[in-house]
Amino acid sequence: MGYWKSKVLPKIKKVFEKDGTKKAAAAEACKSFDDSKEEISKEFEEKKTELHPKVTEIYEASSAEIKILVKEPKEAGIKKSSTAVHKFLEELVKIDFPGSKQVCEASSKLGPVMVSGPVLFLFEKVSTFVVIEEKKVEPPPPTTVAEEETSGKEKEIAIEEEKEKEDEVKAEPTPSEPAKVEEAEPVKP
Repeated sequence: MGYWKSKVLPKIKKVFEKDGTKKAAAAEACKSFDDSKEEISKEFEEKKTELHPKVTEIYEASSAEIKILVKEPKEAGIKKSSTAVHKFLEELVKIDFPGSKQVCEASSKLGPVMVSGPVLFLFEKVSTFVVIEEKKVEPPPPTTVAEEETSGKEKEIAIEEEKEKEDEVKAEPTPSEPAKVEEAEPVKP
């Protein structure tokens, strides 16, 4: 039992403490970022005009994974392509994107997955610069008054035919009384 307490247990604690300290550090980084979100948003609004061309250039040069993440930021996407996310954050730091330095530092120490909240926030800010190509819904061709009248008449005729069929079904005599069966005469001997 002495060997267990002196050798094995401390190693197990180290393994769990690393994960615990990493999570605590990530929570602290996320909390400090959340506290500074308002300042980042204000700075973002102030620098919006000068950041627009730089951000679009970085976005166009980035991989397809990043483009998808910027358009539709999801935690699972960050997990799948964490190295690409970190590279994108480094590019944002180079152009002094508001909040990117703080997020990039936390991402390099803890990994982008651990600080996914701040990363998603930055991606949402980047997405304001990106023109999202919306699928244009083609409106149905305009119908003329004549077409509407004919279709309306056709509908009325179809409804009337259905009513007539229902009336015919109701008009058929229902066998309320059992049919009289004639009894056969008994055979005479």
